[in-house]
Amino acid sequence: MTRPVVAIDGPAGAGKTSASRALARRLGFAHVDTGAMYRAVGVLAEEQGMALDDDAALGRLVADLTFELAEGGQRLLVRGGGAGAGAVGRDLSDAIRGAHAGELASKVSTRPVVRERLVALQRLLGAGGGIVMEGRDIGTVVFPDAAAKLYLTADPAERARRRAAELRARGTDVDEQALARELARRDERDKSRAHSPLRPAPDAIVLDTTELTLDAVVDAMESAVRARCPRTVP
Repeated sequence: MTRPVVAIDGPAGAGKTSASRALARRLGFAHVDTGAMYRAVGVLAEEQGMALDDDAALGRLVADLTFELAEGGQRLLVRGGGAGAGAVGRDLSDAIRGAHAGELASKVSTRPVVRERLVALQRLLGAGGGIVMEGRDIGTVVFPDAAAKLYLTADPAERARRRAAELRARGTDVDEQALARELARRDERDKSRAHSPLRPAPDAIVLDTTELTLDAVVDAMESAVRARCPRTVP
């Protein structure tokens, strides 16, 4: 591997996706949003009427599931798992971005049968290096030997405000207080699950983004990556 894997973890609303995508552009790396993969599994499971704790059904769903990231990681194409659309894949980019899809993702991500399959796919995506990969367990489970690991966090109220603004920009009416409660439930579920809980890797750089602009967050991330990987980042 001549270029590193950059692992970005943290809770919802901390700014991971926007900052990770911008960082990938600066470095000339690919970008993978692993949360989008779990959202896709949740959406497909609900479409097919599966209980989100039915491991046998979820195992069948993910067994032949594959993902393709298009347009710099902004579009997610899904094949297998009953997704339809055949060889070209089905574009789930819009379906996975609502608040409900996030709640589905948080639930299916607690199931080991789902995590094991998706972690294997994520490792394949990052095997060649030169990638910024974001999620909940990238630095702890997916790529524990990643050369650069960052953990983004923010004040819960600020995270809820950001997520509400994001949803409103897509035309979704949002109750910000209800959204804050939902994010708190997701935090508790993500941190307490037995399989791959949300936590910073011991060697991760923790960055609180509460008071920072997006540019300031990306500047700090880029500086950290270049410091950790002085010989392998162009």
